[in-house]
Amino acid sequence: MQAEPLYQRILSDLTGRIARGELSPGQMLPSETVIGAEYGASQGTARKALSLLEARGILERRQGRGTFVAVSTDESALFHFFRLRDAQGDLVTPILERQSVTRRAATTAEAALDAGEVYEIDRLRRIGGRLAAREIVTVAAPRFPGLGERETPANALYPFYQRAYGVAILTASETLAPAVSTAGQAGLDVAAGAPLLVIRRTAADVAGVVTELRNCTYAMDGLSYAVDLR
Repeated sequence: MQAEPLYQRILSDLTGRIARGELSPGQMLPSETVIGAEYGASQGTARKALSLLEARGILERRQGRGTFVAVSTDESALFHFFRLRDAQGDLVTPILERQSVTRRAATTAEAALDAGEVYEIDRLRRIGGRLAAREIVTVAAPRFPGLGERETPANALYPFYQRAYGVAILTASETLAPAVSTAGQAGLDVAAGAPLLVIRRTAADVAGVVTELRNCTYAMDGLSYAVDLR
């Protein structure tokens, strides 16, 4: 069996340390020289591993200061994981109207969370002054102890996960499906027959572990869903 490249071993080990909370958000890493020496590698090999982690959004380099574990902010979470635009093509900001948090048994549809119990976060949000978004979010209860007793942030959950639990969401996959509203649909301000967009998201942490399942229903009058492809 071919040996794992040394840069890949550095990359995997650092990722694991971040996922386990041994390296916390905002923490500065040692220099490339020090990291290389720790693994018996050259500075160039360490630089390659760090550059790949930076490209994945796990690390961030700050000019003249060093390399740090990336910190999720409300702005970065909105930019990376929220894709709705208004008629002018500008990103819209959803504003939390109300939410509830319930602990319950996991369903078979939530098997990817690998937990017997989950927290379900039910959120209604305003877009452009009207109730236009409902989100049902589920996470594994053992990984987020006491979530039901904590005050969660107004808009972005991902920075909250990182601050409160050291859990950093890195990737997400989504499926989209059109729908048509019924009267009083999901508590949204929509008339019967209005267009809806249903988005199902599976989000994973830096180690690739499925961390969150999210079902979103959006009233799409005057809105569009935009994706940049590279």
